[in-house]
Amino acid sequence: MIEVLIVDDQRLVRTGLRMLLESTEDLAVVGEAGDGVEAVRRCAELNPDLILMDLRMPGLDGVAATRQIIESGSTAKILVLTTFDDDAHLYPALAAGAAGFLVKDTAAPDLLLAIRRTVEGDMLFSPSLVRRLVDRALQADSKPAAPVIDLTPREHEVLALVGEGLSNQEIANQLYLGVTTIKTHVANLMDKTGCDNRVRLAVFAHRIGG
Repeated sequence: MIEVLIVDDQRLVRTGLRMLLESTEDLAVVGEAGDGVEAVRRCAELNPDLILMDLRMPGLDGVAATRQIIESGSTAKILVLTTFDDDAHLYPALAAGAAGFLVKDTAAPDLLLAIRRTVEGDMLFSPSLVRRLVDRALQADSKPAAPVIDLTPREHEVLALVGEGLSNQEIANQLYLGVTTIKTHVANLMDKTGCDNRVRLAVFAHRIGG
């Protein structure tokens, strides 16, 4: 059973998410929080497997709450739910240690699947968010073109799909490979490129792809 803590300042949103998660057999909502301070406290009390984290909240926002939870040593995965116009908070949340980002209008089945995959160690992003993060990074990037790195043909394929915002499972499906194999390729790509997360790897993919 995957135990989830829901963090959002809107009670209606929390109620809707609770109803969705509790309609499944393998997900359980162990608590809710309406702001960042309460999120940090409830995480320490409940030790959930995953936190659904809103970014815009009064007082301590989702970015600061994510940072405090990660720095506390919690093993909870933090999956951010964000709105279309929340770009300014995305990179700070990524730097704070968020494990994935989904837009709030993500379809219910996709959200449930994202929760399961995040707990399993996948780092998920809505494709639209990856594109926006990459665009912002490239616009602000004054570094020279990415260096030439020796990649295998398969690694080039995987890197290009990471650049499109696909998850490990989606890449595995497209290349007809096992998801464990894709995770290995992504880990090797991060090691070779020096990228420490999936968004930076996607930025790298776009830089070498022109």
